[in-house]
Amino acid sequence: MTVLPNGIEVDGLAREFKGGVRAVDGVDLRVEPGEIYGFLGPNGAGKSTTVLMLTTLLPPTAGSARVAGHDIVREGPEVRRAIGAALQEAALDPLLTGREHMRLQTALQGVPKAERRPRGDALLERVGLMEAADRKVRGYSGGMKRRLDLALALVHRPRILFLDEPTTGLDPQSRADMWQEVARLAHEDGVTVFLTTQYLEEADLLADRIGIIDRGKIVARGTPDELKAEIGRPTLAVEPAEARDHAAVAAVLERFGVPVTARPGATAVRLHGGVDELPAVVRALDGERLKVTDFRLHAPTLDDVFLAKTGRKLEGGEPPVEPEVVSA
Repeated sequence: MTVLPNGIEVDGLAREFKGGVRAVDGVDLRVEPGEIYGFLGPNGAGKSTTVLMLTTLLPPTAGSARVAGHDIVREGPEVRRAIGAALQEAALDPLLTGREHMRLQTALQGVPKAERRPRGDALLERVGLMEAADRKVRGYSGGMKRRLDLALALVHRPRILFLDEPTTGLDPQSRADMWQEVARLAHEDGVTVFLTTQYLEEADLLADRIGIIDRGKIVARGTPDELKAEIGRPTLAVEPAEARDHAAVAAVLERFGVPVTARPGATAVRLHGGVDELPAVVRALDGERLKVTDFRLHAPTLDDVFLAKTGRKLEGGEPPVEPEVVSA
Protein backbone atom coordinates (compact mmCIF):
# COMPACT_ATOMS: atom_id res chain seq x y z
CA MET A 1 0.00 0.00 0.00
CA THR A 2 1.33 3.44 -1.00
CA VAL A 3 1.74 5.72 2.02
CA LEU A 4 -0.11 9.04 1.72
CA PRO A 5 1.58 11.64 4.00
CA ASN A 6 -1.54 13.86 3.98
CA GLY A 7 -4.10 11.19 3.18
CA ILE A 8 -5.98 8.30 4.73
CA GLU A 9 -5.75 4.59 3.86
CA VAL A 10 -8.14 2.10 5.43
CA ASP A 11 -8.06 -1.67 4.91
CA GLY A 12 -10.71 -3.98 6.38
CA LEU A 13 -11.35 -1.77 9.39
CA ALA A 14 -13.85 -3.23 11.85
CA ARG A 15 -15.18 -2.54 15.32
CA GLU A 16 -17.25 -5.01 17.30
CA PHE A 17 -18.89 -4.10 20.60
CA LYS A 18 -20.20 -6.27 23.41
CA GLY A 19 -22.95 -8.62 22.36
CA GLY A 20 -21.44 -9.11 18.92
CA VAL A 21 -22.68 -5.77 17.54
CA ARG A 22 -20.44 -5.00 14.56
CA ALA A 23 -20.75 -1.22 14.18
CA VAL A 24 -18.08 -1.08 11.46
CA ASP A 25 -17.71 -4.19 9.33
CA GLY A 26 -14.65 -4.37 7.08
CA VAL A 27 -14.41 -0.82 5.72
CA ASP A 28 -11.94 -0.09 2.92
CA LEU A 29 -11.37 3.46 1.75
CA ARG A 30 -8.72 5.86 0.51
CA VAL A 31 -8.73 9.64 0.92
CA GLU A 32 -6.35 11.57 -1.32
CA PRO A 33 -4.33 14.51 0.03
CA GLY A 34 -6.16 17.81 -0.20
CA GLU A 35 -9.58 16.43 -1.02
CA ILE A 36 -12.89 16.62 0.85
CA TYR A 37 -14.13 13.09 1.41
CA GLY A 38 -17.81 12.84 2.29
CA PHE A 39 -18.77 9.89 4.48
CA LEU A 40 -22.52 9.63 4.02
CA GLY A 41 -25.00 7.53 5.94
CA PRO A 42 -27.92 7.53 8.40
CA ASN A 43 -27.65 7.58 12.16
CA GLY A 44 -26.19 4.32 13.43
CA ALA A 45 -24.55 3.41 10.11
CA GLY A 46 -21.02 3.42 11.56
CA LYS A 47 -19.83 6.91 10.58
CA SER A 48 -18.89 8.18 14.03
CA THR A 49 -17.35 4.85 15.08
CA THR A 50 -15.12 4.99 12.00
CA VAL A 51 -14.03 8.54 12.88
CA LEU A 52 -13.28 7.56 16.48
CA MET A 53 -10.98 4.80 15.22
CA LEU A 54 -9.24 6.99 12.65
CA THR A 55 -8.60 9.66 15.27
CA THR A 56 -7.15 7.01 17.68
CA LEU A 57 -9.94 7.49 20.23
CA LEU A 58 -11.22 3.92 19.79
CA PRO A 59 -9.11 0.85 18.94
CA PRO A 60 -10.26 -1.26 15.99
CA THR A 61 -11.27 -4.89 16.45
CA ALA A 62 -9.78 -5.83 13.08
CA GLY A 63 -8.18 -4.31 10.02
CA SER A 64 -5.71 -1.45 9.73
CA ALA A 65 -5.55 2.21 8.83
CA ARG A 66 -2.89 4.84 8.21
CA VAL A 67 -3.65 8.50 8.75
CA ALA A 68 -1.08 11.05 7.53
CA GLY A 69 1.19 8.08 6.86
CA HIS A 70 1.00 6.75 10.45
CA ASP A 71 -0.59 3.57 11.75
CA ILE A 72 -3.56 4.41 14.00
CA VAL A 73 -2.72 1.64 16.50
CA ARG A 74 1.09 1.70 16.67
CA GLU A 75 1.69 5.42 16.04
CA GLY A 76 -1.16 7.16 17.85
CA PRO A 77 0.83 10.22 19.01
CA GLU A 78 2.09 10.88 15.48
CA VAL A 79 -1.46 10.61 14.12
CA ARG A 80 -2.80 13.04 16.72
CA ARG A 81 -0.08 15.59 15.95
CA ALA A 82 -1.08 15.56 12.27
CA ILE A 83 -4.84 15.83 12.63
CA GLY A 84 -7.53 18.17 13.88
CA ALA A 85 -10.97 16.98 14.92
CA ALA A 86 -14.33 18.62 15.52
CA LEU A 87 -16.61 15.84 16.72
CA GLN A 88 -20.37 15.81 17.25
CA GLU A 89 -20.22 17.17 20.79
CA ALA A 90 -18.13 20.32 21.04
CA ALA A 91 -15.87 20.16 24.12
CA LEU A 92 -16.39 23.76 25.21
CA ASP A 93 -16.45 25.29 28.69
CA PRO A 94 -19.52 27.55 28.99
CA LEU A 95 -17.74 29.77 31.55
CA LEU A 96 -14.80 30.59 29.28
CA THR A 97 -14.84 33.17 26.51
CA GLY A 98 -13.96 32.36 22.93
CA ARG A 99 -10.60 34.07 23.32
CA GLU A 100 -9.87 32.13 26.54
CA HIS A 101 -10.61 28.88 24.71
CA MET A 102 -8.11 29.85 22.03
CA ARG A 103 -5.47 30.79 24.64
CA LEU A 104 -5.89 27.43 26.37
CA GLN A 105 -5.82 25.42 23.14
CA THR A 106 -2.74 27.16 21.75
CA ALA A 107 -0.92 26.41 25.03
CA LEU A 108 -1.99 22.76 25.02
CA GLN A 109 -0.85 22.38 21.42
CA GLY A 110 2.60 23.82 22.18
CA VAL A 111 2.26 26.96 20.10
CA PRO A 112 5.15 29.29 21.09
CA LYS A 113 3.99 31.87 23.64
CA ALA A 114 4.61 34.85 21.41
CA GLU A 115 2.44 33.33 18.67
CA ARG A 116 -0.55 32.30 20.81
CA ARG A 117 -2.52 35.55 20.81
CA PRO A 118 -1.96 36.31 17.09
CA ARG A 119 -2.79 32.73 16.11
CA GLY A 120 -5.94 32.67 18.23
CA ASP A 121 -7.14 36.05 16.97
CA ALA A 122 -6.48 35.08 13.35
CA LEU A 123 -8.61 31.97 13.71
CA LEU A 124 -11.41 33.78 15.54
CA GLU A 125 -11.42 36.33 12.72
CA ARG A 126 -11.47 33.58 10.14
CA VAL A 127 -14.57 31.90 11.57
CA GLY A 128 -16.35 35.21 12.17
CA LEU A 129 -16.16 35.30 15.98
CA MET A 130 -13.95 38.32 16.70
CA GLU A 131 -16.90 40.44 17.84
CA ALA A 132 -17.92 37.69 20.27
CA ALA A 133 -14.37 36.77 21.32
CA ASP A 134 -14.71 38.15 24.85
CA ARG A 135 -18.19 36.77 25.50
CA LYS A 136 -18.67 33.61 27.53
CA VAL A 137 -19.46 30.58 25.41
CA ARG A 138 -22.68 29.88 27.33
CA GLY A 139 -24.15 32.83 25.43
CA TYR A 140 -23.10 31.53 22.00
CA SER A 141 -25.62 30.14 19.50
CA GLY A 142 -25.24 26.61 18.19
CA GLY A 143 -23.61 27.87 15.00
CA MET A 144 -21.14 30.00 16.93
CA LYS A 145 -20.13 27.04 19.09
CA ARG A 146 -19.57 24.91 15.98
CA ARG A 147 -17.39 27.61 14.43
CA LEU A 148 -15.37 28.00 17.63
CA ASP A 149 -14.87 24.24 17.78
CA LEU A 150 -13.61 24.32 14.19
CA ALA A 151 -11.18 27.14 15.03
CA LEU A 152 -9.85 25.17 18.01
CA ALA A 153 -9.25 22.15 15.76
CA LEU A 154 -7.10 24.32 13.46
CA VAL A 155 -4.79 25.82 16.11
CA HIS A 156 -1.81 23.54 15.32
CA ARG A 157 -2.26 23.74 11.53
CA PRO A 158 -3.34 20.11 10.99
CA ARG A 159 -2.75 18.40 7.68
CA ILE A 160 -5.95 16.36 8.01
CA LEU A 161 -9.22 17.55 9.53
CA PHE A 162 -12.00 15.25 10.76
CA LEU A 163 -15.45 16.81 10.92
CA ASP A 164 -18.15 14.55 12.38
CA GLU A 165 -21.56 15.90 11.32
CA PRO A 166 -20.43 19.50 11.84
CA THR A 167 -23.71 21.12 10.73
CA THR A 168 -26.28 18.94 12.49
CA GLY A 169 -28.86 21.15 14.17
CA LEU A 170 -27.64 24.39 12.61
CA ASP A 171 -29.88 26.94 10.93
CA PRO A 172 -29.47 27.36 7.13
CA GLN A 173 -27.23 30.45 7.37
CA SER A 174 -24.90 28.87 9.95
CA ARG A 175 -24.74 25.74 7.82
CA ALA A 176 -23.83 27.76 4.73
CA ASP A 177 -21.11 29.60 6.68
CA MET A 178 -19.63 26.28 7.80
CA TRP A 179 -19.69 24.92 4.25
CA GLN A 180 -17.84 27.98 3.00
CA GLU A 181 -15.11 27.62 5.60
CA VAL A 182 -14.67 23.87 4.99
CA ALA A 183 -14.34 24.44 1.25
CA ARG A 184 -11.78 27.20 1.84
CA LEU A 185 -9.70 24.95 4.11
CA ALA A 186 -9.42 22.30 1.43
CA HIS A 187 -9.16 24.40 -1.70
CA GLU A 188 -7.01 27.28 -0.41
CA ASP A 189 -5.02 25.74 2.45
CA GLY A 190 -4.70 22.20 1.07
CA VAL A 191 -6.12 20.56 4.21
CA THR A 192 -7.48 17.04 3.70
CA VAL A 193 -11.03 16.93 5.08
CA PHE A 194 -12.86 13.79 6.21
CA LEU A 195 -16.48 14.89 6.57
CA THR A 196 -19.21 12.66 7.97
CA THR A 197 -22.75 13.77 7.26
CA GLN A 198 -26.32 12.60 6.90
CA TYR A 199 -27.25 15.59 4.75
CA LEU A 200 -27.41 14.84 1.03
CA GLU A 201 -27.05 18.47 -0.02
CA GLU A 202 -23.93 18.84 2.12
CA ALA A 203 -22.22 15.83 0.58
CA ASP A 204 -23.22 16.80 -2.94
CA LEU A 205 -22.03 20.40 -2.57
CA LEU A 206 -18.76 19.88 -0.67
CA ALA A 207 -17.34 16.43 -1.31
CA ASP A 208 -14.87 15.64 -4.07
CA ARG A 209 -15.65 11.97 -3.49
CA ILE A 210 -18.21 10.13 -1.37
CA GLY A 211 -18.41 6.83 0.46
CA ILE A 212 -21.90 5.67 1.46
CA ILE A 213 -21.94 3.50 4.57
CA ASP A 214 -24.92 1.45 5.71
CA ARG A 215 -25.01 -1.02 8.60
CA GLY A 216 -21.24 -0.81 8.95
CA LYS A 217 -20.38 -1.54 5.32
CA ILE A 218 -19.44 0.68 2.39
CA VAL A 219 -22.21 0.18 -0.18
CA ALA A 220 -21.14 2.78 -2.77
CA ARG A 221 -18.23 5.07 -3.52
CA GLY A 222 -17.24 7.64 -6.14
CA THR A 223 -17.69 11.29 -7.03
CA PRO A 224 -21.22 12.69 -6.60
CA ASP A 225 -21.62 12.77 -10.39
CA GLU A 226 -20.36 9.20 -10.77
CA LEU A 227 -22.76 7.91 -8.15
CA LYS A 228 -25.71 9.71 -9.70
CA ALA A 229 -24.68 8.43 -13.13
CA GLU A 230 -24.99 4.86 -11.81
CA ILE A 231 -28.69 5.53 -11.34
CA GLY A 232 -28.49 7.19 -14.72
CA ARG A 233 -31.95 7.80 -16.05
CA PRO A 234 -33.97 10.84 -14.96
CA THR A 235 -37.59 10.68 -13.82
CA LEU A 236 -40.40 12.42 -15.70
CA ALA A 237 -43.56 13.34 -13.78
CA VAL A 238 -46.67 14.53 -15.62
CA GLU A 239 -49.95 15.82 -14.20
CA PRO A 240 -52.95 15.78 -16.56
CA ALA A 241 -55.24 18.79 -16.81
CA GLU A 242 -58.23 16.50 -16.25
CA ALA A 243 -58.19 13.86 -13.49
CA ARG A 244 -60.07 11.45 -15.78
CA ASP A 245 -57.06 11.42 -18.14
CA HIS A 246 -54.70 10.02 -15.49
CA ALA A 247 -54.78 6.46 -16.84
CA ALA A 248 -54.32 7.62 -20.43
CA VAL A 249 -51.31 9.76 -19.51
CA ALA A 250 -49.84 6.84 -17.57
CA ALA A 251 -50.26 4.58 -20.59
CA VAL A 252 -48.39 7.03 -22.81
CA LEU A 253 -45.55 7.47 -20.33
CA GLU A 254 -45.11 3.72 -19.91
CA ARG A 255 -44.05 3.55 -23.57
CA PHE A 256 -40.96 5.53 -22.56
CA GLY A 257 -40.00 4.31 -19.10
CA VAL A 258 -40.57 2.27 -15.97
CA PRO A 259 -43.35 3.53 -13.64
CA VAL A 260 -42.15 4.99 -10.33
CA THR A 261 -43.89 6.60 -7.36
CA ALA A 262 -45.26 10.08 -8.08
CA ARG A 263 -46.83 12.86 -6.05
CA PRO A 264 -50.65 12.87 -5.79
CA GLY A 265 -52.35 13.74 -9.07
CA ALA A 266 -49.32 12.95 -11.23
CA THR A 267 -47.85 9.90 -12.88
CA ALA A 268 -44.12 9.29 -13.31
CA VAL A 269 -41.65 7.03 -15.10
CA ARG A 270 -37.89 6.59 -15.07
CA LEU A 271 -37.07 7.28 -18.72
CA HIS A 272 -35.42 4.46 -20.70
CA GLY A 273 -33.57 6.86 -22.97
CA GLY A 274 -33.03 9.80 -20.69
CA VAL A 275 -33.54 13.45 -21.58
CA ASP A 276 -33.38 12.77 -25.33
CA GLU A 277 -36.85 11.17 -25.16
CA LEU A 278 -38.63 14.32 -23.97
CA PRO A 279 -39.64 15.54 -27.46
CA ALA A 280 -41.09 12.12 -28.28
CA VAL A 281 -43.06 12.10 -25.01
CA VAL A 282 -44.51 15.54 -25.80
CA ARG A 283 -45.49 14.42 -29.31
CA ALA A 284 -47.10 11.25 -27.96
CA LEU A 285 -49.17 13.15 -25.41
CA ASP A 286 -50.20 15.64 -28.09
CA GLY A 287 -51.09 12.78 -30.45
CA GLU A 288 -53.51 11.41 -27.85
CA ARG A 289 -54.92 14.95 -27.36
CA LEU A 290 -53.96 14.87 -23.67
CA LYS A 291 -53.54 18.22 -21.97
CA VAL A 292 -51.19 18.51 -18.99
CA THR A 293 -50.76 21.14 -16.30
CA ASP A 294 -47.36 20.03 -15.04
CA PHE A 295 -44.42 18.38 -16.82
CA ARG A 296 -41.32 17.94 -14.62
CA LEU A 297 -37.97 16.30 -15.18
CA HIS A 298 -36.22 15.11 -12.02
CA ALA A 299 -32.48 14.42 -12.38
CA PRO A 300 -30.97 11.61 -10.24
CA THR A 301 -29.91 12.70 -6.75
CA LEU A 302 -27.81 11.21 -3.98
CA ASP A 303 -31.08 10.29 -2.30
CA ASP A 304 -31.89 8.15 -5.34
CA VAL A 305 -28.42 6.60 -5.07
CA PHE A 306 -28.90 5.82 -1.38
CA LEU A 307 -32.32 4.31 -2.03
CA ALA A 308 -30.95 2.17 -4.86
CA LYS A 309 -27.98 0.94 -2.81
CA THR A 310 -29.74 0.32 0.51
CA GLY A 311 -33.42 -0.07 -0.30
CA ARG A 312 -34.41 2.78 2.01
CA LYS A 313 -34.40 6.56 2.23
CA LEU A 314 -31.71 8.43 4.11
CA GLU A 315 -33.59 9.37 7.29
CA GLY A 316 -31.53 12.49 7.92
CA GLY A 317 -31.54 13.65 4.32
CA GLU A 318 -32.55 17.07 3.18
CA PRO A 319 -35.98 17.60 1.63
CA PRO A 320 -35.85 16.86 -2.11
CA VAL A 321 -34.93 19.72 -4.38
CA GLU A 322 -37.73 20.79 -6.70
CA PRO A 323 -37.21 19.16 -10.10
CA GLU A 324 -36.63 21.28 -13.15
CA VAL A 325 -39.81 22.47 -14.87
CA VAL A 326 -39.67 21.77 -18.59
CA SER A 327 -42.02 23.64 -20.87
CA ALA A 328 -44.31 21.33 -22.81
